[in-house]
Amino acid sequence: MSKPISDYAIIGDTHANALVARDGSIDWLCWPRHDSPALFLKILDEERGGSCSIVFEGVERTARRYLPETNVLETTFETATGRAVLLDVMPVNPPATEPDEGPDGEGESRLLRLLTCVSGRVSGAFRVRPTFDYARRACEPVQEAHWVLFEAGEQRVRVSAGHDPRVEDDAAVSRFALEAGESTYLVLTHGEDDESAGVDDFAGARMRAEATVDYWRRWSARCTYQGPYRDAVLRSALCLKLLTYSPTGAIIAAATAGLPEAVPGNRNYDYRFTWMRDATFTVTAFVMLGYVREASEFLRFLREADGSFGRHTRLLYGINGPMPPEEALTHLSGWRGVGPALIGNAAEHQDQHDIYGELVRALCVFLEAVRYDPPEKVNDRLPEVLDNLTRRALAARDVADHGIWELRTAPRQQLHTKAMIWVALKDAARIGRNIRGVAPGTIEAWEREADALKAEYLDRCWNPRKGAFVGAYDSEHLDAAVLRAVLFGAIDPQDPRTLSTLAAIEDELGDGDLIYRYRMEDGLDGDEATFTACAFWRVGCLALAGRTREATAAFERLIARGNDVGLFAEEIDAASGEQRGNTLQGFSHMALINAALRLQSCIDRYGLPDEEEPPRRAAE
Repeated sequence: MSKPISDYAIIGDTHANALVARDGSIDWLCWPRHDSPALFLKILDEERGGSCSIVFEGVERTARRYLPETNVLETTFETATGRAVLLDVMPVNPPATEPDEGPDGEGESRLLRLLTCVSGRVSGAFRVRPTFDYARRACEPVQEAHWVLFEAGEQRVRVSAGHDPRVEDDAAVSRFALEAGESTYLVLTHGEDDESAGVDDFAGARMRAEATVDYWRRWSARCTYQGPYRDAVLRSALCLKLLTYSPTGAIIAAATAGLPEAVPGNRNYDYRFTWMRDATFTVTAFVMLGYVREASEFLRFLREADGSFGRHTRLLYGINGPMPPEEALTHLSGWRGVGPALIGNAAEHQDQHDIYGELVRALCVFLEAVRYDPPEKVNDRLPEVLDNLTRRALAARDVADHGIWELRTAPRQQLHTKAMIWVALKDAARIGRNIRGVAPGTIEAWEREADALKAEYLDRCWNPRKGAFVGAYDSEHLDAAVLRAVLFGAIDPQDPRTLSTLAAIEDELGDGDLIYRYRMEDGLDGDEATFTACAFWRVGCLALAGRTREATAAFERLIARGNDVGLFAEEIDAASGEQRGNTLQGFSHMALINAALRLQSCIDRYGLPDEEEPPRRAAE
């Protein structure tokens, strides 16, 4: 049976990521970049999917943590005869001088596993079995003098170790027996070593690991948040950094593909691409934590991926080239038999007009962080960018779309989309007043259009029978995306109708602290779990309503739902508490960051009242 999704921790080098299970098995790895075909994918098929496992004789228990302020994972194994500590790291080498633009560290397409016996004695083996191209391409291990080479066409992985690996069946196996104080290591290298020196001994592996620890700790030291939830916020920031692709500045939505949102169901998507919405939300989280450079790098990505200065900005981008077509991996069983897993993503063909607001808000937050003195290439033709984005937003003003949830039903006139078009116009006006080249009459026109649109969606989406703002014009269905419109300022958080809407969403879409996205037909099979980000949005709305004590308690219960190292997938099953969907999920972690920052701001404003009376629904 597949391991729980919450069993997995993540390591990476801002080029690629690997998922490591509690038992030390690496069950997901795409090389050399996030969207490359997976060569370890046991997470999607226990039999066909390859892995890099570690097995001990007489293991009794394990525990793990990240080394503080890093993405280096430490797992402790207790056996009947001793205790051993395993470090898993993908090396990142910072340049001698950080460039103004481009990667702040270079990966090696290498994964290191450093094992030390700290007491007694331990024995066991590393076992490496890659299954290239999502287990669709056969390969044969080749035994060399001190390593094993796996090749499948242009793909190759070399396995070297402190105890020379040997071919056993279709795997490379390195057996070890260690006394207290003794160490060994395993190195996986994608392709052949070129200008980077190889790792030939434990000292060399440890040096690489220590340099990477230093890289991550220097990066973490830049985090400006010093509030009571710093550990959770910093872990989320470190996770978001792992979802960046440093060569281009792209930001992916999640590290995996094919993990199900519904069990059973057919919601098994690939999130290893750049969604404009998710990426720009990540940009705002980075900026608010002091990571302005990461925001600038994403704007570099957009400039290079879309040279139209906003005329042809799209919903979805590949991280370094065109999007691949959506494809079903029917030969894989899927996580717990829920298949088929999908790669590529057909959502690139959908209309989702909220992206204009997402992008303009991220641009506004970035420009204010740099005091309207951005890098020259970001500043280039900025008035034209604003003009193009607002023109497209206004052109979409009355157009139905598939919306934030990418429904596979007919398009609708959705409140969240309208609210984000309002954000695009309002923030464009805000930017326009602080840069040269935007005519005052244009700014006033944007604001008039924004005010008219807001009056319209507040009228058309208020449903007195529900006592709530519903998800679409003249609808009967609640939608948790309305909470996000409140957080963006597109709906007044203190409006009695907003407070009634929050109560309605808690009643109809809530399960304790957890929130479902919606309860309506969406064109897909199965019932999905609660959406993690929605629960954090509720926290933000509670805080904005002045219910800060209630918001604080809910936030603390939510962050306790992360796995043992503080990570979140896309969803949480309300009945079992298990995580669902792709992991590590950027949307969940950026929502956590924003909830923590908003909670702190609202506590500063409202304090922590002793008693808070929740509002009743207007229909009651």
